[in-house]
Amino acid sequence: MLLMAALFVVPPAISVALHPPATVSWSEAALTPTGLSPEPAKVKEPVVQVFAAPAFGRRGAFGVHTWIVVKRTGAPAFTRYDVVGWSGAPYVQVDYLDADALWYGSMPVLLADRRGAGVEALIGRIEEAVRRYPYADTYRTWPGPNSNTFVAHVAREVPELRLDLPANAVGKDYLPLASAIAAAPSGTGVQLSVLGLAGVLVAAEEGIELNLLGLSLGIDIARPALRLPGLGRVGLAKPGG
Repeated sequence: MLLMAALFVVPPAISVALHPPATVSWSEAALTPTGLSPEPAKVKEPVVQVFAAPAFGRRGAFGVHTWIVVKRTGAPAFTRYDVVGWSGAPYVQVDYLDADALWYGSMPVLLADRRGAGVEALIGRIEEAVRRYPYADTYRTWPGPNSNTFVAHVAREVPELRLDLPANAVGKDYLPLASAIAAAPSGTGVQLSVLGLAGVLVAAEEGIELNLLGLSLGIDIARPALRLPGLGRVGLAKPGG
């Protein structure tokens, strides 16, 4: 019991200690493209990408912000979908920033990259899932619904993405009481969650996770790694996409 408590407390404490403080205000933080998305003029095939980047300031020690971008066959640009808390309702934003932009100074990582055959159909279903997001007019940083709740919703609606959201994507486990049992975001397992405050997840992609007060702790068995609150994945790297 003490070990379990320590695993929920120590990793976030380490993350806080290691997380660099913001050197500028959020209004001055960099939002420039990173080159992680292909240039639409050079890549004609359809593309879906999912990104995660540390939240701005001290919040980045505890969690990441995630978003989805899509490009249809031959489209001249990507379309980006985020939930942004300070935008006001409705919180779902279209093209809030460039597809692969820094998130207020933080470098994003690629969680999924789908291209080619079958992806055009996935984009249609992603766009429909965005329209059907049930919390477009509700936002709570903790325990959700937030940006990670939104991306998890889309992932559940389009399980072919096999999206593994990191343990520090706080809000990914938020489910309403009426639907406390649902597919895992990756679509490869199942989870039980009480408003994102307590629950358990078992899936081929994510592994096994426990959720307590919005913090996730688990183990990835297929690609050995710990999934730790605050720190995220510690162990063998999991290739994006």
